Amino acid sequence: MRALRILISGVVQGVGFRPFVFRLARKYGLKGWVRNTGEGVEIAAWGKELSSFLTALEKEAPPLARITSMKVFPLEGQSPQEFSVAESQPGPRQTYIPSDVATCEACLAEIFDPADRRYGYPFTNCTNCGPRYSVILDLPYDREKTTMAPFKLCPDCLQEYLNPEDRRFHAEPNACPRCGPRLWVVDSQGRSLAVDNPLDFVARRLFEGAIVALKGLGGFQLAVSAQDEAAVIKLRARKHRPAKPLAIMVRDLSRVKKVACLDPGEEEVLVSPRRPIVLLKKKDPFPLAPSLAPGIDLIGVMLPYTPLHHLLLKKGPAYLVMTSGNLSDEPIARTNEEALERLASIADFFLLHDREIAVRVDDSVVRVMAGRPRLIRRARGYVPEPFRLPGPMTSTLAIGAFLKNTFSLTREAEVFVSQHIGDLDSPQSLAFFEETLEHLLRLLDLSPRLVVSDLHPDYLSSQWARDYGRRKGIRVISVQHHLAHALATLTERGLSLPSLAVVLDGLGLGLDGAIWGGEVFWLEDRGFQRLAHLEYLPLPGGEAAIKSPWRMATSALYTAMGPEARDLPLRLFEVVTPQKWHFLTTMMEKGINSPPTSSAGRLFDAVAALLGLCYENLYEAQAAMMLEALAVSQSRPYPFSLEKAGLPWRICLHPAIRDLVADILAGVPSEVIAGRFVATLAEAFSVVAAEFARRRGVRQILLSGGCFQNRLLLEKTLLRLESLGLIPYAPENIPVNDGGISLGQAAYVYYYASS
Repeated sequence: MRALRILISGVVQGVGFRPFVFRLARKYGLKGWVRNTGEGVEIAAWGKELSSFLTALEKEAPPLARITSMKVFPLEGQSPQEFSVAESQPGPRQTYIPSDVATCEACLAEIFDPADRRYGYPFTNCTNCGPRYSVILDLPYDREKTTMAPFKLCPDCLQEYLNPEDRRFHAEPNACPRCGPRLWVVDSQGRSLAVDNPLDFVARRLFEGAIVALKGLGGFQLAVSAQDEAAVIKLRARKHRPAKPLAIMVRDLSRVKKVACLDPGEEEVLVSPRRPIVLLKKKDPFPLAPSLAPGIDLIGVMLPYTPLHHLLLKKGPAYLVMTSGNLSDEPIARTNEEALERLASIADFFLLHDREIAVRVDDSVVRVMAGRPRLIRRARGYVPEPFRLPGPMTSTLAIGAFLKNTFSLTREAEVFVSQHIGDLDSPQSLAFFEETLEHLLRLLDLSPRLVVSDLHPDYLSSQWARDYGRRKGIRVISVQHHLAHALATLTERGLSLPSLAVVLDGLGLGLDGAIWGGEVFWLEDRGFQRLAHLEYLPLPGGEAAIKSPWRMATSALYTAMGPEARDLPLRLFEVVTPQKWHFLTTMMEKGINSPPTSSAGRLFDAVAALLGLCYENLYEAQAAMMLEALAVSQSRPYPFSLEKAGLPWRICLHPAIRDLVADILAGVPSEVIAGRFVATLAEAFSVVAAEFARRRGVRQILLSGGCFQNRLLLEKTLLRLESLGLIPYAPENIPVNDGGISLGQAAYVYYYASS
């Protein structure tokens, strides 16, 4: 009898792959076994229908599985009497770690069926859904190596677990009310409350305007009724989050359509098993609390993705604010003890349970732009799926950016990008970074031989990288911020060099010591070159200018129009007093704390302040988001000029600023002015890219940088480049913002520093 040994790699653990193999083997009358290993899944099979079996393995694999490699070898030895699921075998870590998956329809039917033994049970799951990455402590993926290990299966659950015909066959987090995790309620003083049904109690409190901290899949979440303006304001005050938009969780799709505009692409992402937050255009009038997302036309919406969420939304308000369980800018709380300590000043009640969370994982955020879903924040449901480089490279730890941090680890040709960590500006954030790094190093069994950080030496992330390199005795290199942006797009889209890249971003230290952020690069195997950039403007006050758009408006006005600009009847001068104007212009003239910047992001700030939209950013990119919400698409850009004397070219927007100010004084509607400004950036960079593409003989243009989170800018730039005969690419599965930097840093090592 013919026999084969089959080794399968990819996302094949925690996705029902062994039960699938078992049933497939029985269908084709095979003997043998299947087991998890450190490398993935190993199969030994004896029988006559092996060819059909191999074909079916690839064609009929479970929907959550992703096979990246299948190696087949002849096998000697005696056939077993039957086909079985064998005990897992440790070994070299080459398998992929499955991401968390939203509750499937079959499990939902059970929790809402009064006759089912899992009726109302908030931890119901099966091989097709439920927690994965957030509960895995080690590999191979077996129950004893997850946070479900303390919960011994009851006879009924064990029968399901051992039954090949059951969809819970080898479902590692399997549980029921008899043997699984349980819920309880605690007040803000940490006292357990004797309530008959914790979910019923919490639902009633939400209707009454209470703030509830609930232990979710990858960390704590703070919930209030999204229809209760007073409750939302109370949450903002306690969370120290005065204006940053809050995401909502909605009971079902029909109710989403009552509060937001939804196209087929957005709906597909919203209902997908990944269940991210999707940024949607608000309905006008917007029927929920006005302070959910003030000043912008978008609302972050997600559907429930755990049984706990489904049950809470069924019993409680149909629209809930569901935001990260933290004080503003801190990591989400993970353990019950941590939540009770850190969130006691925010939450009125805590909905706790006793299933531990292995690693913090926040909700992912997606926006559909130019017809494609594009990640804004990559975390739950997507992490830790890897990206691929063209070939193997040195084992590397890429530290990522200071803001919106992620880090990356490389294994051969694979790059594993961590979940969203956040801004590395506090000891708590750094601790989250370190615990996640330790977790992934253990799961992937890696020991980095090289560390990569941002070029800016003073970032906490760069300082940490240098210290880590000293402790481990390994080399540390630094990569220019916007070059990493470009290489992230190249890698995520699976493209090759040479290529041009347009990067429109906030701030990043440049190779000349200036602050870059509006760049055109040439990338090739031999190296890279800065071909063009926005004309430098002073950044008056340095970091203070990031938080105060009126400073950049002053800089743009003074640079483009001179001292006489102060005499213009602009709303800006209600804020920029003569004393402030004199102080800032003196700073800029004398070069005091006014580094030169080519940042496109700071230009958005300047125009928002000139239009009177935002003078102080209460959260990152607030002014830019308000400008986008106002802008209407315009085909007529403002004028600009190109300084082509040597490389890099300079894209001068002084003419645009002068005409923009003239439009403000002439009473042109602000939405038209905002639209023309966006059109100007798209036109200027498209024209420059097209000219260099002609000179260099390429058509491929990479787009990256946080400014391309602006839907109008991205779509206008893509269309304009295509109209010029070019082929532009923007990221889809990695954030275009700083969340993608670590992937680009890892790619830099592959292309330019592997030796």
